[in-house]
Amino acid sequence: MDRTVLHCDCNGFFASVECILHPEYAAVPMAVCGNPENRHGIILAKNELAKRFHVQTAETIWQAKRKCPELVLAPPHHEEYRKYSKQINRIFQRYTDLVEPFGIDESWLDVTGSQKLYGSGKQIADELRAVIRREIGLTISVGVSFNKIFAKLGSDYKKPDATTVISRENWRQILFPLPVSALLYVGKSAAETLARLGIHTIGDLAQSSRKMIVGRLGKPDGELHDYANGLDTSPVRNYHEERDVKSVGNGMTFRRDLVGTEDIRLAVTVLADSVAARMRKSGVKCWAVQVTIRNPAFHTITRQKTLRSPSCLAKEVAKASMELVLASWNPTAPIRMLTITALNLTPQESCGGQLSFFETEREEDRKKQEQLETAMDKIRSRFGRDALTFGGVLKNDIGMEDPADHSD
Repeated sequence: MDRTVLHCDCNGFFASVECILHPEYAAVPMAVCGNPENRHGIILAKNELAKRFHVQTAETIWQAKRKCPELVLAPPHHEEYRKYSKQINRIFQRYTDLVEPFGIDESWLDVTGSQKLYGSGKQIADELRAVIRREIGLTISVGVSFNKIFAKLGSDYKKPDATTVISRENWRQILFPLPVSALLYVGKSAAETLARLGIHTIGDLAQSSRKMIVGRLGKPDGELHDYANGLDTSPVRNYHEERDVKSVGNGMTFRRDLVGTEDIRLAVTVLADSVAARMRKSGVKCWAVQVTIRNPAFHTITRQKTLRSPSCLAKEVAKASMELVLASWNPTAPIRMLTITALNLTPQESCGGQLSFFETEREEDRKKQEQLETAMDKIRSRFGRDALTFGGVLKNDIGMEDPADHSD
């Protein structure tokens, strides 16, 4: 028997929450953005009135203001967004305990076992839209389908405040004409590779050779072919199920461009320190490190390398990151944004292994370094992150006091 899966996506979530907090925003075109003075000048979300001026998420503030000179800009309030996200997910849990958040503003629900109580998938979706609009004041778009990938495509298909059913009978008709980039996990690089193969739509991908896709994109991306053919079988996880951390990363857009090795080394040191501390807190080590670099023209590159052995040490993460930057970037070229991400995480307790005679001394040094960094974690936990910091941070002008973080 087919499952019934919903994907619920809050419409313009950040901007919609801001309109609840500040009702006057509802009458004007407005957008949520970072602080322009700190060069976080990107549109994070916009309301429906701003959309009419074609203001787009992720474009710069000056681009948005050129389209809409009267655009009202609001700073983000992430604590409020988290609070509203929890309220919405609590409503979802009235209908099923199989609620899997996918970011702060969207969740999958498996309502297969709930239909005898609450009606069909579409009826549940329509009821959720009405309840959330009435109780919280936000609108959601919902996709209803027989797997998670198609449910996600359904919630994207029609916005705002809409329900789209993608069934066994209509999925080819609805989805095949869509651009292949609409499919979840098809990023810019994959879409460009597929385009070179003459694959431009989801239908093109579904009707292509899976063997060819694997040959060009790699074995994991063979799943994209399966997704296009409706073969996703991934379960919707219980809301309270502990989730594995797949990566730990910290990134920052700087107050001014980084120029030169000294600037870069300071940024790398602070970001790597935060990444390593969060790995230790999660009880994991990484097998690989990735850096993402963006220049003032928004040209972005991503590079990664595998470590000799798994690590949660700031010193080793910073060393690998610095090597990646110097190998792939001219240090005199300006850097607007830098992100360091620890990849291929593994539990610390599974990282043991027999050492050779020549590795023993090095491993002893690593243990001492880990003990030192763990002691630093405890001091910061008790007295605050600023209790122990790097000398270069104290008088820097690039904004390294409070790097943002992210994890998956």
